[in-house]
Amino acid sequence: MNREELIAHTKQMIEKSKNSPLANTYAAACEFLRVYAGPKSSFYEAAKSYNPVTYFDHSTSTYSIHQILKSFLEYVEAGLHEEITPERRAQLDVVSDFLQMSHTLLETKGVHPAAPAVLVGATLEEFLRTWVEAKSLSLGNRKSGLETYSQVLRDAGLITKQDGKDITSWAGIRNHAAHGEWNEVSDKARVSLMLEGVNLFMRKYSS
Repeated sequence: MNREELIAHTKQMIEKSKNSPLANTYAAACEFLRVYAGPKSSFYEAAKSYNPVTYFDHSTSTYSIHQILKSFLEYVEAGLHEEITPERRAQLDVVSDFLQMSHTLLETKGVHPAAPAVLVGATLEEFLRTWVEAKSLSLGNRKSGLETYSQVLRDAGLITKQDGKDITSWAGIRNHAAHGEWNEVSDKARVSLMLEGVNLFMRKYSS
């Protein structure tokens, strides 16, 4: 969703919040702000505090959620809400270059498919790592790696369950290649599908 669409969508949410019951306003506003402001944003955290189950002054709660949505609209209109920062864009450009290198290796005669498989896996891991950092998400006590980054992003609602399954599959191919299990990565077509899948995944979450 681009900036203009987000502004239009936020205005619709503000209008709906005027006359809707608190239970409906609360649920819709929280989900909207979780997705578009971010699960760690002050807008989402503020809206969550007006849970109708624990906050019994419904008229005050409805008005407060309405004001939070208006504040978010002003924030977006001021250009302060950018889905991708210049720093993140630079990081994406780098990993995109790595994928192109992987494609070149895959098409080079005499190069074992394990080489591009390792590079694709490393590129995906870098993409996920910088994404986790950009969203200020915590790994907790978990060891860094593809599976951990995937789980953290999944828990934050940033990727789907199917995305997680795909990442697990790609991580498996990368691990076979990295550990010299050549028979598992000797199929060029399989690595090509991995490269295509990772490329599509990164495009999906880079816009």
